[in-house]
Amino acid sequence: NGKQKEKVNNMVLFDQASDDNLLSEVPKYKLITPSILSDRLRVNGSLARRAIKDLMARGSIRMISAHSSQQIYTRATNT
Repeated sequence: NGKQKEKVNNMVLFDQASDDNLLSEVPKYKLITPSILSDRLRVNGSLARRAIKDLMARGSIRMISAHSSQQIYTRATNT
């Protein structure tokens, strides 16, 4: 009998609290990837990618590296 992986019950839509958290906290992270957002905000991966697109559009974060499977972002600094 293999080890049972704990089922992560991630949200598929933002509620108000996690949306506020997204806009206030996430732009302070040094490293931002869909997997990190998914982990910290307890949302699923596609929602994390949408959130990142939204933050990019607002100019809160910037892209460092884009690869087909993993995109890496950081907070928007003026450097």
